Amino acid sequence: MTSDRETQQRLEKKLWEELEDSRFVMLGLHGVDDDFTRPMTAQVDRPKDADDDQPGKIYFFAAHSEDLVKGLAKSNKAIATFAAKDHKLFASIHGKLVLDQDRAVIERLWNPIIASWYKDGKDDPDLALIRFDADKADVWEAATGATLKAAALKMLFNIDPGKEHQDEHRAEVAL
Repeated sequence: MTSDRETQQRLEKKLWEELEDSRFVMLGLHGVDDDFTRPMTAQVDRPKDADDDQPGKIYFFAAHSEDLVKGLAKSNKAIATFAAKDHKLFASIHGKLVLDQDRAVIERLWNPIIASWYKDGKDDPDLALIRFDADKADVWEAATGATLKAAALKMLFNIDPGKEHQDEHRAEVAL
């Protein structure tokens, strides 16, 4: 059985890998009028030579005219929910959203898909770069065959593997 720290490190590493592979999250603010999430594309800014202990930064391109950006005047407390492409990893990520118009970051993350959303490109007055300063994430890993294993253990031996399984496949990680 792995230690809590080993589980946390493994799941944090896996979260960054999966987020870089599938960058779609549901992002929202706490304490604003609508208090709901909306789909956004995360831009993971992590040096290619980063070691596993070096966290990345998460950015979003948005528009000053949209409700999410306007809502930052009331609250910057944010939550992002994430599901990996293969649905083997899920996360609820908490932190703060901050407007960050760092031109070097915009240049580094800019691509043709982002450009298609802004009439005046990188100089569009409606362009907003938002940095997600993540504090923590609750990460869940869906182990292959876990449901079948749990059902078999319960049926054959009246054993509930829930707590043991949870300890090995769920962790709160500091980001």
